[in-house]
Amino acid sequence: MVTIAGTGAYLPGIPLTNDDMAGLCGTLPPEVLEGLQVQRRHWAIDPTSGRHLVSNGEMAEAAALQALERAGIEPGDVELLVMSTSSPEYHLPAQVTFVQARLGLTRCAVVEVRSGCAGAVQALDIAWRMLESGRYANAVVIGSEIISPLLFPYLRSGDPEAVRLRDRISFYNFGDGAGAVVLTSGDGPDRLHGSVNACIGGDRQPGMHIIGGGTHAPIAEQLAARQMVRLNLDVVQSEKFGPTVFVEALDALLRASDLTIDEITGCVLPEGNAPYFTAELESAGMSAEQWKTVQSKIMENLSDVGATGSAAVPIALDDAWQHGRIRPGDKVLLLGIETSRWIYAGMALTWTAEKSPR
Repeated sequence: MVTIAGTGAYLPGIPLTNDDMAGLCGTLPPEVLEGLQVQRRHWAIDPTSGRHLVSNGEMAEAAALQALERAGIEPGDVELLVMSTSSPEYHLPAQVTFVQARLGLTRCAVVEVRSGCAGAVQALDIAWRMLESGRYANAVVIGSEIISPLLFPYLRSGDPEAVRLRDRISFYNFGDGAGAVVLTSGDGPDRLHGSVNACIGGDRQPGMHIIGGGTHAPIAEQLAARQMVRLNLDVVQSEKFGPTVFVEALDALLRASDLTIDEITGCVLPEGNAPYFTAELESAGMSAEQWKTVQSKIMENLSDVGATGSAAVPIALDDAWQHGRIRPGDKVLLLGIETSRWIYAGMALTWTAEKSPR
């Protein structure tokens, strides 16, 4: 039997409000702000100088240590680390090995998933299967993301009004952070009911694309660009096709788990209540009555942390557990929906961790 023994989260710096964003990059129309739903986000950089205050690895370490403490496991006893991030500190070595070093682990098994919002659920599924095989007694699964350094170059003019409206959406939408989940293995019934993983955008352009710093073009050409690394977000397609990804993911996960939505206590879906996401659900194939049932079960904290990529699901899961919305015996869905190439990953499980000390 594999069980979740604890969770943890880390959010850097002080919360940056929408008023803070307006002073940095200009305002957004009220209807756009309402659609995003985000009220606060945390940055790992100083918003005025761009100086890094904390690294991806430091955030991941902090989330992992909190999860381990709550699970009652010493860092030195960790046997497997599985991490997802789309914003590593270096191309190589893998980011997870830097977290390993920070935890003081001379030797352990490591796996890294290079992904965004779906990545932490993919990482959790991988770790779960590896523990089921009997190879390891425990694992720490981490999702960590530092997106703010990609945004800061847009502020170099010092004039908030110089930032284009389409770029401002990213400022208001994204935040930095890390979340972690500790898994342990032992005797008892299986707690995983089913899992799904698919990319349904093989014939589509990316909905979000981080360009630069890779091998897609000669380095000399990249250095000559106005901005070597940039984040492109297709807001229109995210609104139109994102709900389709969600509806398919939810249906596939329920079928794979042999569960109905009425049997589910909670659905951890970080952006599940954002109006931009929900407006097109009916056209994606979900009736108003179905959505009403699903919506009553969604657990997320997007308004307080922003869209945090790989960290989104574990941060939202930790928030739900900390506030007592998830209890032992509850059937919980974890769903990561990623617009980068229209990927989804989901797991349905019975919750086992006792109430966490706050």
